[in-house]
Amino acid sequence: MYELLNTIDDPAALRRLERRQLAPLAEELRAFVLESVSRTGGHLSSNLGTVELTIALHYVFNTPEDRIVWDVGHQSYPHKILTGRRGDMGTLRQLGGISGFPKRDESPYDTFGTAHSSTSISAALGMALGARTKGEHRFGIAVIGDGAMTAGMAFEAMNNAGVHEDVPLLVILNDNDMSISPPVGALNRYLARLMSGRFYAAAKKGVEKVLSVAPPVLELARKFEEHAKGMVVPATMFEEFGFNYIGPIDGHDLDSLIPTLENIKNLKGPQFLHVVTRKGYGYKLAEADPVLYHGPGKFNPAEGIKPSTSSKKTYTQVFGDWLCDMAAADKRVVGITPAMREGSGMVEFEKRFPERYYDVGIAEQHAVTFAGGMATEGLKPVVAIYSTFLQRGYDQLIHDVALQNLPVVFALDRSGLVGADGATHAGAYDIAFMRCIPNMVVMAPSDENECRQMLYTGVQIDGPSAVRYPRGAGTGAAIEQTMTALPIGKGVVRREGQAEAGRRVAILAFGSMVAPALKAAEQLDATVADMRFVKPIDDELIARLAQTHDYLVTVEEGSIMGGAGSAVAESLLTGGVTRPVLQLGLPDRFIDHGDPALLLASVGLDAAGIAKSINERFDLTSQDATEGSKTSKASDEVTTKLVA
Repeated sequence: MYELLNTIDDPAALRRLERRQLAPLAEELRAFVLESVSRTGGHLSSNLGTVELTIALHYVFNTPEDRIVWDVGHQSYPHKILTGRRGDMGTLRQLGGISGFPKRDESPYDTFGTAHSSTSISAALGMALGARTKGEHRFGIAVIGDGAMTAGMAFEAMNNAGVHEDVPLLVILNDNDMSISPPVGALNRYLARLMSGRFYAAAKKGVEKVLSVAPPVLELARKFEEHAKGMVVPATMFEEFGFNYIGPIDGHDLDSLIPTLENIKNLKGPQFLHVVTRKGYGYKLAEADPVLYHGPGKFNPAEGIKPSTSSKKTYTQVFGDWLCDMAAADKRVVGITPAMREGSGMVEFEKRFPERYYDVGIAEQHAVTFAGGMATEGLKPVVAIYSTFLQRGYDQLIHDVALQNLPVVFALDRSGLVGADGATHAGAYDIAFMRCIPNMVVMAPSDENECRQMLYTGVQIDGPSAVRYPRGAGTGAAIEQTMTALPIGKGVVRREGQAEAGRRVAILAFGSMVAPALKAAEQLDATVADMRFVKPIDDELIARLAQTHDYLVTVEEGSIMGGAGSAVAESLLTGGVTRPVLQLGLPDRFIDHGDPALLLASVGLDAAGIAKSINERFDLTSQDATEGSKTSKASDEVTTKLVA
C-alpha cells in the first residue's frame, strides 16, 4: 500500500524524489495517517489537512538545519512520519511511545516543543536571530493556524519581527477556517468580509476589463487569481507589520506550494504565506464533521466514529449541565471560554443562552480580565478553562481578579493528569499556584454530584473561586438536581478506621484521589477524609484527625511541591501539632503521555500504590510498629516524603 512512503525514512530521502512522485506520496501519507490514528486514537482532522504542506516544506527546505515550528503541534503527524518515526506511530500517545506533539528530545526535526497555541512565531524568530547571532544562516519557519493567529502572542512576535528587515523568517498561516471551536473575533470577520466583499469583486472586475484586450495576459492573471486576491485584501495588514504577504494559495496543490516556497527561499526579510487548507481533507467523514474527528479515540475508518455508550457522565458534561441550570436560575450568570466551547462542555449553553455566551478566542489572559470587568458590573462570570491554560492567565488571575476580590468562578477542567495529551496539557500545578493567592477559594470535588454543588457554591461566594475537576468520566455518583452551597472550608470524613493504637492512619484525600484512597483504606483499616477545600483548608478537621491518629497521609492529583499536602503540613505547624505526615502526589518531574490509569499507577496514586507507600513509610505490617526508631524519628517534627 505504501510503496513510496516506505522509502522515506528522513527528509533527505524525500528530497531525492522526482516532483511527479510527490502527489502519489501525498495520497499514501494521508492513507497512512488515517489508518494509524484509527488504531491509536489522536488528532485526525488537522493532520489530514497538512499532508501536502508538510511534504512541500521538507522537500523545499533543508530540514532540520532550517527549523520548522508547528504551532500547537497537533497537526504534526505527517511531519513525524516523514522524519523517521513512521514505524513508531503505533505507539502514538501511549506510555513509552511517541508524543502527539513535537518534542525536542524525540527528534532533531522537532525543533521546538509545542502544544499550547500561538508560540510558533516567537520561537521561529528566536531561532532565526539566534542563528544570525552565531554567524549562521537558516530559516525559521512557523506554521500557525487561523485560530491561533488571533492570539495576542502571535501579534507581539510579528511586531518584533517586523523591525528585523533581513531576518530569514517565514510565517505560514494554515487557514482551514476551523479551529477546535469556530474562529471568532474581529480579525476573523475582517478577513472573511474582505475576501468575499464588494471591494475584491470590484477590483477583480476592473483588472479583467483592463486585461481583456490582451487575452494571453488575462489567462495568466486568472492562473494567479488566488495570489491577486491576497494582493488586494489582507496583505495590507500583515505588511504593516513589516512582512511581505503572499497568497492565499491552495494548501493541497503541490504545484502551487512548491514553486511558491522555492521563490520565498530567495527573498529577504520576514515573509508571510497564506495557505488555505481543509481539515479532514481526503476523508469525507472528517471533512463533513472536523470537530468530531478532531481528536477521536480508536475507530473503524470504514464505519466512522460511533456514539459513546458509557452510562457515566464526564465531569465536563456535569459542568455543562450545571451551567445551563445555573443560568436559568440566575440571569447574572455568564459563561466565558477561550476558544474551547466543545472541550469545556458549553455547546448547549451557547444554544440556550447565546446572549450570555462569550467565546473570546485563544486569549486566556484576556478571558480572565474580561471576566473581571464583567464582575464589576454585578454579573457572575464563569470562566470555563483547562487547568493547563489558566497558567497563561496567571498574572491576570492575581492582579485583575483576586487583588480586587471580584466574584469570578473558574471551572478548571483537565486538572491532574490528562492521559494521552501528556505533560503539556496536564493540570499539575493549579493547586500550588492558586492556593498562594489571597482571596481565592479552591475546591476539589470527589465525584460528579460534589462537582455540581461546588460550582454552585462558587457562584454564592463574593470573591474569586475555582473548582478543579479531572478529565473523563466520574465515579457514577447520583447527581442531585437541587443545588446546595457547601460550608466553606469544611471537609467530611468518608470512612472511620478502627485500627488499634499505634497503627491508626488518617488519609486526607483531595478531589479525584478520594476514590482510590477509600480502596486503599479498606486494606489498611484507615480513616479517609474528603477534604473538599484546598483553600481555606479545614484546620479543625486536620487537628482532630491528628489528635486521634498516629499517622497522617495526604493524597492529591497535583504537584506535591506547594500543593494540598503542603497546606495540611502548614496547618499542623501553625497549630503546634506534631504528627508524621506522608505526602503523596505528582513528583517534581513532568509526567509523559499514556493511559491515565497506568500513569497514576506509575506515580503511586492508584489504590495499590497508596497502600504500598503507606505501608513502606510507616511499616504497618511490622509487629513492633509502635516501637523503635520509626516513631521516635517522627515525634519531634512533621515529616514529609515525596513519592517518585
